[in-house]
Amino acid sequence: MNTKTKVVVAGGGTAGWLTAFSLVTRLGKLLDITLVESDQIGTVGVGEATIPTMRAFHSLIGIDEKEFMAATQATFKLGIQFDNWGHQGNSYFHSFGEIGQRSWMAEFHEFWLEAKAQGFGGSLDDYCLELKAAQANKFATFIGKKPVNFAYHLNATAYAAYLRKKSEKAGVKRVEGRIEQIQNDEAGNISSLTLEGGEQVVGDVFIDCTGFRGLLIGDNLGVEYDDWSHWLAADSAIAVQTKAVEAPRPYTRAIAHSAGWQWRIPLQNRVGNGIVYSSRFVSDDEARDTLLANLTGETITEPRQIRFKTGRRKKAWHKNCIAIGLSSGFLEPLESTSIHLVTTAILRLMKFFPFGGNTNLLAEQFNRETQLELETIRDFIILHYHLTQRDDSPFWKHYRTMDIPDSLVHRMAMFRENGYAWPDDVALFRVDSWVQVMMGQGLMPKQHHGAGRVLPVDGLKQQMMALRKMIDNSVSQMPAHADFIKSYCPADNL
Repeated sequence: MNTKTKVVVAGGGTAGWLTAFSLVTRLGKLLDITLVESDQIGTVGVGEATIPTMRAFHSLIGIDEKEFMAATQATFKLGIQFDNWGHQGNSYFHSFGEIGQRSWMAEFHEFWLEAKAQGFGGSLDDYCLELKAAQANKFATFIGKKPVNFAYHLNATAYAAYLRKKSEKAGVKRVEGRIEQIQNDEAGNISSLTLEGGEQVVGDVFIDCTGFRGLLIGDNLGVEYDDWSHWLAADSAIAVQTKAVEAPRPYTRAIAHSAGWQWRIPLQNRVGNGIVYSSRFVSDDEARDTLLANLTGETITEPRQIRFKTGRRKKAWHKNCIAIGLSSGFLEPLESTSIHLVTTAILRLMKFFPFGGNTNLLAEQFNRETQLELETIRDFIILHYHLTQRDDSPFWKHYRTMDIPDSLVHRMAMFRENGYAWPDDVALFRVDSWVQVMMGQGLMPKQHHGAGRVLPVDGLKQQMMALRKMIDNSVSQMPAHADFIKSYCPADNL
């Protein structure tokens, strides 16, 4: 008779409980899962904005959208509005929707560039349903039979509690206590954890969800950290919650300041706020004052400081330990990818799960895919900072003049010279994402594909007008975002 593989998840929070629930849901017949956490250790708890991939992952592990949203005071998210990034006073929108209609030969923005050259076409924003809906503060999950592409704003602490409840009901065992010692066998694999009360937790596979410290993968197994702070200078954040003073908008705001940027994330019952900054360019007190001076609504929590270092573990899987979440690496929250990186690591783990035998090649492939994913997202985040005309502070001057990865140099040059954009290597940020950020921050192509000149000018104009009219009509039929929430997923505690 086959015995179950003993899995020990070290650490709770979103990463720990999402890992535990996913494993018990999909592989529960084969695994005996224990999660170790201490009520004395707080979690970061500020990963409150997500991207659309979360919806597919929730579907995979059987999470009901309405139930989840009610439990976490969640709202809908159609994208991110970036203020003051290209220059002070500049504002643009990175939406989750498709822009226009795609062609096999050329992307829509290239047809739009031809229209602009001919003196018509309006704004590129006019051709994205999700973007126009966000600006109108409207929302629906479907327009007719066509799904809207969206993500969520959520209460991260409530999300972890929600996952814990579902995990324990599904058979995950939770053990309370701080980890005091870690025992390794002769081969260097982790054999057990000893808690402060003396209890031992034995396992075959150990998942490190202990946050920035990386207690298992770093402190114990000695896997080094690849520091990316020369590309991403921010190393600190301050978070605070405020009372809502208006109906929640269906998008996140990222507001650039002289030495960092501020997030604003609307939930059903409050607003999550914070400032991300570099201590090299501004003091903690100055950053805190900047944040508090730019809030709307009364604060309901004390400002909480978070320190971090952007980068990644050189191995996310080493021996019989797999790091997921902050213990694996960290990219600042600019594009809301933190929970996404947890879910992709979980999917990768389930695909490569070490059920026995020689697992070295599985670990090698896991690490290779993790590295590619993190480096790809890193380049997209660097793009926002480097592609700026701001020179009002040492922070922005640093980003304007710093060296950037060769892969990003090439991508920007291709767009600048030829108008050509392509999806990233892990299919996370599509052509439309790259185009919206590059154009939004002032990088306009010198040339573009000639596909738009195949049509007569009047034909191109008619098609463009028809697209705009269809989107405007669709948005006009959508309910207000707040009204949709009230009918679809009102929070449990409101």
